[in-house]
Amino acid sequence: MTDAERRPRLTPPIADVRRAVRDTLAAAGLGEGDRVLVGLSGGADSLALAAAAAFEGPRAGIQVGAVIVDHGLQDASAEIADRAREQAVALGLDPVVVKRVEVATADAGGPENAAREARRTAFVEALVEAKASHVLLAHTLDDQAETVLLGLARGSGAASLQGMAQASGSTLRPLLGIRRATTRQACLDAGLTPWDDPHNLDPSYTRVRVRLEVLPVLERELGPGVAEALARTAEQLREDAQAFDEMIEEVIEDICEPAEAGIAVSVGALEANPPALRNRIIRFVVFSEFGVALERVHVVAVARLVTDWHGQKPLDLPCGIRAARAGGRIVFSTTGSTTMLPHDH
Repeated sequence: MTDAERRPRLTPPIADVRRAVRDTLAAAGLGEGDRVLVGLSGGADSLALAAAAAFEGPRAGIQVGAVIVDHGLQDASAEIADRAREQAVALGLDPVVVKRVEVATADAGGPENAAREARRTAFVEALVEAKASHVLLAHTLDDQAETVLLGLARGSGAASLQGMAQASGSTLRPLLGIRRATTRQACLDAGLTPWDDPHNLDPSYTRVRVRLEVLPVLERELGPGVAEALARTAEQLREDAQAFDEMIEEVIEDICEPAEAGIAVSVGALEANPPALRNRIIRFVVFSEFGVALERVHVVAVARLVTDWHGQKPLDLPCGIRAARAGGRIVFSTTGSTTMLPHDH
């Protein structure tokens, strides 16, 4: 078979996916001599992404490989991983890394969270082993819309409504502007046969119920374009959050100082800011110092130490963190290590 016979006819879906990959690689500053891996499950989204990356990468001087994670959650998981590996090799991807992981099904965050954490660890290991800089993940516009709806249902604020970032550390998501139907058609147009994960039809998963029941109802009752509107909302909130974070980073060193086993923030500085910025500073400081993302109920409780001070006892926050007002400062520390500054009266 000649190259011309092997090469799929360029159709709008294939062109859309390729363009998304090309733009993302360029925006990340990747070029000659770089190497990336595609997170490949064999499903339509990741298969379309792999095909597009295999086409666009070499044209930009980028070596493209694949990482396939076998979660071991289905009887035929090894065969499914092998099939994905064969498809990656056929597309010309190199290296192709298969990582078999154990998922802690009793994880407190549920099986979805456990699988996600195992997958994330596998991706990090694969990047190191392959000497690659980035992993490309196949989350689509539909995935983004589902993420925003789930965040809205949890009531966890603007942070969760931002959805997923196109670029975050070593992770790139080229398909956040591409619909799931487009990736499936791109596979069909290219003669690729995707694997359909039965978990994607299992209503015991919250995300599946959102995908199969909630979004279709919204589209039917409110009109088409709901998924796109949710994705736009995520993008706008991410822009707002970036602006807030830049403002915080400009002032954070001036209003914080080290404390025993933690960090202290000036009460006066917090009080001088409007609630939205004050709450973000609290959340930012705790996450930066301890790697813990506070929920709104915790942030509001800490804020009361600033705006409604009447000698409250220290607050116990998640993951063994304590917040106390002392000496004109809010001191965040690990439990039992709160710095004993002179108390406010």
